[in-house]
Amino acid sequence: MTKAAIVILAGNESHSDYGRLANGLEAAKEFVEADGDEVEVIFDGAGTQWIPELEAEDSDYHELYLSVRDDAAVCDYCSEAFGVSETVEDAGITVLGEYDGHPSIRSLVDDDYEIITF
Repeated sequence: MTKAAIVILAGNESHSDYGRLANGLEAAKEFVEADGDEVEVIFDGAGTQWIPELEAEDSDYHELYLSVRDDAAVCDYCSEAFGVSETVEDAGITVLGEYDGHPSIRSLVDDDYEIITF
């Protein structure tokens, strides 16, 4: 059994950011589809800005996002800082803030998760 935490840090300002998002979601989907694997998808920093777009049904990445959404969470502090906390709350996505308002990466490492950033 493999345990991975996919952390999406890329914002949504450039073509390369879209590529990083797509690659992060594809990697997470691979873990979701693998029998016995565990995955956490965490939108952190500028990556929190993706939530409004990904929640929109007309987004190019909406279906891919839905394939991993049940395993997704968003940084509490950063969702507020980047102005998306209301969308996150409306979507019912898990909000993490175990360490000074941010997800605890140390806890994930302590739980034997491999941390992969995009």
